[in-house]
Amino acid sequence: MTHVVPETGQDVERWLAEAYIDPAVSELRPDYAALLIVVEGLRPGPSDAESDALLAAAEEKARTLLDGRAPHELEHLSQWRDAFRAFGAKPQRTRPSAEALLRRVEAGLPRIDRITDAYNAVSVAHALPIGGEDLDTYVGPARLVRASGDEPFDTQQNGEPVVENPDPGEVVWRDDKGVTCRRWNWRQCVRTRITHATTRGLFILDGLGALGVDGLQAAADELIANLTRLSPGATAVTRLLTAARSS
Repeated sequence: MTHVVPETGQDVERWLAEAYIDPAVSELRPDYAALLIVVEGLRPGPSDAESDALLAAAEEKARTLLDGRAPHELEHLSQWRDAFRAFGAKPQRTRPSAEALLRRVEAGLPRIDRITDAYNAVSVAHALPIGGEDLDTYVGPARLVRASGDEPFDTQQNGEPVVENPDPGEVVWRDDKGVTCRRWNWRQCVRTRITHATTRGLFILDGLGALGVDGLQAAADELIANLTRLSPGATAVTRLLTAARSS
């Protein structure tokens, strides 16, 4: 049954409990885990001095982490390239999101909005993919599946709205309405993106074996700290999904 987004804290926990990783994805990468975080009480808006400071500090951490190496030379991001190849993607052309961000560190990361800046900062500091979405735009639970190829994915080309379809077998995040993120963590749809009106966010942290559950949790702790620093009084609920236990 199609149902709408949760309305209260207790409903959020039930909604998170319905999220899952499809067994076909687990077979592809048994070492995969996702940490889902719902944060309520966010204070959205354009980038400001506080969110800029988070990104500036993260850029310094990322430079130390890279130490002159290319992002894909980091073990965790090398594993993400392998994961992309496993379902037919070409990571040199459609890069894992954390690699794409880290490649922009030297020139300076884009300042997008307060919420996006906060999770991009954690993504580059910890070298892991993170997606942030507006929970109030979801229809039904989040789930990670291998696409049939006919699911709708709303995006933009040359500033105009278009609907695309993922490749058959592509790993995608989706809800009851369509694909919310293509190629695991490559590109998010327009419908669920963070805006200046977002007050409830869903954040998905993607990890493979080199990062481990402890690495995922450390990144999650920092993200929650960033968001509550920008939005005093905000509350967070989390759920860990693993390939072995996804339901």
